[in-house]
Amino acid sequence: MKKIKQSKYLRSPQIEMIILIVSVLLAYGGLAMLSVASDAGAAGEMTIGTIALILFAFFMLSVVIAMLSVIAGIGGGVIFTPIMLAFTDINSLVIRGTGLIVAMFSGPISTGIFIRKGLVNYRLSLVMILSQALGALAGANLAIATAAGAGETGEGLMRFALGVILLMLAIYFLSGGKNLEWPAIKKVDKLTQNLKLDGQYYEESEAVVKNYRVRRAPLGMVLVFFVGVLGGFFGMGGGWAIVPSLNLGMGLPLKLAAANSNVILAVGSGVSIWPYIFAGSVIPFFVLPWATGQIVGGFIGAYVLARIKVRIVRVILIGVMIFTSFGLVTRGLEMLQIIGRTPAIVQVMFLLATVLVVIVVLMLSKARRGKDVSSRS
Repeated sequence: MKKIKQSKYLRSPQIEMIILIVSVLLAYGGLAMLSVASDAGAAGEMTIGTIALILFAFFMLSVVIAMLSVIAGIGGGVIFTPIMLAFTDINSLVIRGTGLIVAMFSGPISTGIFIRKGLVNYRLSLVMILSQALGALAGANLAIATAAGAGETGEGLMRFALGVILLMLAIYFLSGGKNLEWPAIKKVDKLTQNLKLDGQYYEESEAVVKNYRVRRAPLGMVLVFFVGVLGGFFGMGGGWAIVPSLNLGMGLPLKLAAANSNVILAVGSGVSIWPYIFAGSVIPFFVLPWATGQIVGGFIGAYVLARIKVRIVRVILIGVMIFTSFGLVTRGLEMLQIIGRTPAIVQVMFLLATVLVVIVVLMLSKARRGKDVSSRS
């Protein structure tokens, strides 16, 4: 059987570079369209064309969010919700309800691709879906119940604390190295053994079949439950913490943690949307462009994740975590009236700086691997 030669642009790290550059261009284009539409609205010219421009800008931004979130396994709500809370004055419940839909939509699209690529552990995902869905439902109901009485101070404190936690996780991932990409497991508890969560998958980037083990299932279920509570409350889905819960808590390899996180979010976020719907916080006209963009970006991100190196997932995940932490911390300090409103240009510049650092790290990683190969030969 003749082997099909794959284009170099579909191999790592070229494919990651292309995705990141396209993401920056789409994000810049979307933000530029929103700026034009905002100027038109301020001048009293909110025509059908202006509204269409806003919706198309939302679609472009949603595609970017979906691509990066699926690759990192964190769910689009982690990026969507902080950005919308930082850049707009839209009602918090509307943003959180839409954020859960954004987190949910990329999940079903990418799940089929992950199953076909063999990256999904059915038993593990089913167990974690139950924990995450229960937690997300409780968190969503808590958000609706406390929306009127929490006030700016309460929400500011929670956002600030969540941003600090996310930054600590990013630092841990940054210093963890290969131990996180492929954790070494020496002992497995009896309950995890009885659940038979171990498995194997085909590592496309290395063209080999790899076996893996899983540990501490009870800890994983507890962690994912509390992640669901936070995700349902803040409208972010919780993928930012499901990946480290599966990876750090249960020893699942990082790429598999990212893939299974999308599967878990697809169901868990869907359950937590209902309290927001019943509260009237989900507006279909506002949700439509974001949901559609998740479908397109979800397809692209899922195919990229199956092809890229494991270390690339870790670098992108760290970048997304740092940017999200920045948005949460600044928004929390604003709500606490410690600082003034963060200018949009500062947020955009921080995002571009984060993407640039990720690209530089990927290029240095490629150069280092080239030197290692040359020295061995």
